[in-house]
Amino acid sequence: MALTEQTRLALREILARYPKPRSALLPMLHYCQSEEGYVSPAAIGACAEELGLTKAEVGAVATFYTMYKRRPIGDYYVGVCTNTLCAVMGGDAILDALEEHLGIGNDETTPDGAVTLEHIECNAACDYAPVIMVNWEFFDNQTPGSARELVDRLRAGDPPLPTRGGRLCTWKEASRVLAGFYDGRADEGPSAGPASLIGLEMAAERGDRAPQMPRVASPGTGSVSMARDGAPR
Repeated sequence: MALTEQTRLALREILARYPKPRSALLPMLHYCQSEEGYVSPAAIGACAEELGLTKAEVGAVATFYTMYKRRPIGDYYVGVCTNTLCAVMGGDAILDALEEHLGIGNDETTPDGAVTLEHIECNAACDYAPVIMVNWEFFDNQTPGSARELVDRLRAGDPPLPTRGGRLCTWKEASRVLAGFYDGRADEGPSAGPASLIGLEMAAERGDRAPQMPRVASPGTGSVSMARDGAPR
């Protein structure tokens, strides 16, 4: 199926933001995903046409990045981190508990279309392990019990507030934001918590400061550069 003309116009709006057209491919794919819920063959064809690329080139990108889905998924993408620290702290147990509770396996969707479950790699939130992300919003310090409660609320249409970040939106809405269309939620909720800030607080208490690298003029140019080892050059 071909994409609508409205979708085509949005893709061209994204394309106009970039001096090099190919740079627009990632947000264009996100936008297509926001319309259809996944990156369809029609989306790959449309992006290829707009950018002057082959379908193979666009498809290679869409299959490389795991944030792009090649088949429809649920309203809430529940990603359980099973990388090293989260796994040690209970991530594997959480994934097992959710698979049993929901009756689905990895990369599968509940029959009501509400939740897609997947194990994912590091969420860059090791200080709050084990971590679950729902449509890329953080739910920190999870347990099998809290994870079951989380997905039950998602399926009931009562999504809880994330530990950090804004209110939950649907998978399609999140994809639209990633395409560069602002939803007004960027300043909602805390962006960092105590575990992430403790090092900064300790440095402030001790009066620590980052070393300042000297700025020196490059010979014959008048420009200023910084020596990597702190010595003039």
